[in-house]
Amino acid sequence: MSDITVNFVSPNGTRTVTATAKEGDCLLTIAQINDQALEGTCEGQMACSTCHVIVDAADFDRLPEASEMEEDMLDLAAGARRTSRLACQITLTSELDGLTVRIPTESHNMQGV
Repeated sequence: MSDITVNFVSPNGTRTVTATAKEGDCLLTIAQINDQALEGTCEGQMACSTCHVIVDAADFDRLPEASEMEEDMLDLAAGARRTSRLACQITLTSELDGLTVRIPTESHNMQGV
């Protein structure tokens, strides 16, 4: 299994953190391991939108389609855009190597990251 690179862009766009993941890793877990401000209050149960990320437009079509339930949660996410997704619902694969996501400016991590 080869490493997968993921780029996290800060809300203001001034800083990018490049993280390494393995195939099958959850994007939310990789974000939290790399000190990104994604709370993930429901721990991936799709009961909140605190892991909302904005996927780079060039990468968006590489992702599987969001489920109807994920779309419903994204409707509640502050600052949601056309390329918004829940990080807890993105399982990293080799096809997603180089994925770039932005942490929304509306994101507030209440867990103190």
